[in-house]
Amino acid sequence: MSPRLGQLTELSLYVDDLDASKSFYQRLLGLDVLLEEHRMVGLELPGSAVLLLFDRAASGAQAGRSSPDAWASQDDSGARHVCLSVSEASLTDWERHLMVNGVVVEGRVAQSNGSVSLYFRDLDGHSLELATPGIWAA
Repeated sequence: MSPRLGQLTELSLYVDDLDASKSFYQRLLGLDVLLEEHRMVGLELPGSAVLLLFDRAASGAQAGRSSPDAWASQDDSGARHVCLSVSEASLTDWERHLMVNGVVVEGRVAQSNGSVSLYFRDLDGHSLELATPGIWAA
């Protein structure tokens, strides 16, 4: 039996335009910048977690990086999925907020367990989901 894990600490997405993506996440989700470097930005998520945005061209193997800390080298391609929780009472406000900010809601899905999810995409095509409580039993 493995030792018990704690909460998610960080989540990484790779983006083509770091400044534009930072602005998107700040404006749309109200995330504060914790760290900003030439190849990455760390944004504060609720619950003591961090969303790391990496400049795809300046990260990991794509930048030809070779160093003693190669174990920490990262890169990625393709769209990813991230789900963030929102209260049921705020769902309509979130829908309106996305629309006002020019973000297309690709879907509003009533899950079989009673939770509702809003799906949309960031500037790099990553699938973002805002889900009301109950989407998972965890």
